[in-house]
Amino acid sequence: MSDLVGIGLTIVLLALNAFFVGAEFALISARRTKIEPRAAEGHRVARVTLHAMEHVSLMMAGAQLGITICSLALGSISEPAIAHLIEGPLESMGVPSTLLHPIALVIALSLVTYLHVVLGEMVPKNIALAGPDRMALALSPFLVFIVRVLYPVLWLLNGLANLVLRAIRVQPKNEVTSAFTRDEVAELVEESHDGGLIELNDERLLLGALQFTERDVRSVLLEMARVRTLPLGVTPAEAEAASIEGFSRFPLRAPDGALTGYVHIKDLIEDDPRLRDAPIRDDVVRELPTVSVNDSLRAVMAVMQRTNSHLAAVRDQPVQGPTGAPSGAPLGVVTLEDVLEELVGEIRDDSRRPVRT
Repeated sequence: MSDLVGIGLTIVLLALNAFFVGAEFALISARRTKIEPRAAEGHRVARVTLHAMEHVSLMMAGAQLGITICSLALGSISEPAIAHLIEGPLESMGVPSTLLHPIALVIALSLVTYLHVVLGEMVPKNIALAGPDRMALALSPFLVFIVRVLYPVLWLLNGLANLVLRAIRVQPKNEVTSAFTRDEVAELVEESHDGGLIELNDERLLLGALQFTERDVRSVLLEMARVRTLPLGVTPAEAEAASIEGFSRFPLRAPDGALTGYVHIKDLIEDDPRLRDAPIRDDVVRELPTVSVNDSLRAVMAVMQRTNSHLAAVRDQPVQGPTGAPSGAPLGVVTLEDVLEELVGEIRDDSRRPVRT
């Protein structure tokens, strides 16, 4: 083989090695959420790329086989060709003939290793990581074609590798997944903020939403000692006088301390003015749902949405009265505003400052 042919093959092998490395990292890093919509629209290349992502184990076997063959070929073809080219200049420099080939071989090995690592590995890897979706679409069709040609060999190699993995209790993974745990999503949000991709308020909102399901009623419980209640039989005039303290919603308290509902001052103001000094009517009283102190905030918000209520009574172990309704004083109340603050951050509402009964 002539030296020029050897140099030409070196360039081809470096390019092939770069292709396999780039395809490998692109498929691993590409996001299915970016590829699937295009595949659903009928984009042929996107469908091929999605197929590769769904058979990632086989694709990686093909890429690794290609990288291995290219690496071995660079060692057997490129190094001798480059070493032979270097021997001439070294001989003209007066290098002894006994040292001529060893020195040329060391220089050739160093040069091929440098080219292999930089051009064949690092450069394509970083290009693939910088734009994984675009690179996956560009490289996957060629990799899929190679895998189909070499399928019998790759099927055997991949099967043997899976047997080894199962022997050491590792489950083989055949598909690139885009699913993440809650903690992983939280880390992605924090990293995105640190990288300047999302604003601080957006980070807080997203993290609040992720942590929302982990919090229970205790984090927003307003104890009864801080709740402003009104007795059953209160009149609209008395309720309006109490609203001067800055509240708009008042739980109604039975003689035994149980909360039977709540009234909104707006409903009383809009009511018949001739009834201002008469006990408030039952149809003005809004439903006050009961939740457990152990309920999650998500469950509490679902109850409030279902009952269209802005307040809920909180109990530990409710005691049922003769009518089947909870009796006795609850632990406290929870407001929809407080629940939402755990999700979206502070909401200014001066009408919710704590006042004793």
